[in-house]
Amino acid sequence: MVNMDKILETAIERGASDIHLISRNKPMLRIQRQLQALEDFEELKDDDMADIYDYLIMGNVDKDKTFNETRKLDTSYVYKGIRLRVNISLSEGVQLCTLRIIKNELPPYEELGVPDVVRRMTYQPHGLILVTGKTNSGKSTTLNALVNYINENQNRKILTLESPIEYKHHSKKSLIVQKEVGKGQDCLTYHDGVKNSLREDCDILVIGEIRDKITMEAAIEMAESGHLVIGTLHTKSCAETIDRIINFYEIRDQAQMKYLLSSLLKLVLSQRLLNGRNGELVLVPEVMVVDNIVGGIIRKEKISIAEIEDAIQSGSEKGSIGLIKSLAELFVQDKITLEQAKAQLEEKNIELLNRTIMQLKIKYKM
Repeated sequence: MVNMDKILETAIERGASDIHLISRNKPMLRIQRQLQALEDFEELKDDDMADIYDYLIMGNVDKDKTFNETRKLDTSYVYKGIRLRVNISLSEGVQLCTLRIIKNELPPYEELGVPDVVRRMTYQPHGLILVTGKTNSGKSTTLNALVNYINENQNRKILTLESPIEYKHHSKKSLIVQKEVGKGQDCLTYHDGVKNSLREDCDILVIGEIRDKITMEAAIEMAESGHLVIGTLHTKSCAETIDRIINFYEIRDQAQMKYLLSSLLKLVLSQRLLNGRNGELVLVPEVMVVDNIVGGIIRKEKISIAEIEDAIQSGSEKGSIGLIKSLAELFVQDKITLEQAKAQLEEKNIELLNRTIMQLKIKYKM
């Protein structure tokens, strides 16, 4: 029988971010973004996966029912005080499990590499702030660091909707309420949680993931009613985020949606994580502050991603930061290689990256 306690102990000791448990494979850890097999363990068998499934759901009838009905389950597990985000799905009819280890201590907001304009924007009385990026880009860490900053520095009621809850916050200067989303949890869906939050007298609503039109509509309604809404989306750039939101809607509804979005959206942070020269992960931010220029582009009949990107590049006085500028800064600071920077861009933007690097070197007299 597989020793799950030993797998978890080993993963925690080695500083792994994720654990992959798949039949006919040895347990795998992701450490500094590299997959490493646990050579001291045997390959997992189908029966082992059934035992691991039982270990992780701990006899919870609702979780078992959800998995059997939907063929997937997002849940959490606590091992010796350390929280893990758990995803269970199927491959060839056999369970497979992916576990994300959540650090008990959030890094200070200042150490993440997130531009200060994002922190300042949380003082807005209402509106919409979005943290975006691909899977494993650190969105949850940034989101929770923002929540922790608000909790320590502002006197507001914060309501979070998460699936599952990763970081446990405790009320400090703010009053904080965390709700887990899912069958048998605090609220069934994100949409239900957002709609009910209108009656809970919160100042700030944090949505762990905006996945669909119905949740986006509820978030916009919340922002429109005078609340600050902070949420995440799986998109790879600020411009793509705008495009994704608009395409949630039918063409006949898009004009009204663009008007609302241009007036309610305050800021989009799109982030990426790269392996830095010193072996640590480096955050690459792209920030779009929605000023009158960006708002005007959003309201246009046909959205131009290139036009949004140009507006970001030229909006530095308002706090916007283009991807090219971020990559150039990180290279000049010797945090990433030139090859890494170029790999994040389309070929047509390489020359602009080179020019930006030269300008920064002149500026810093390097």
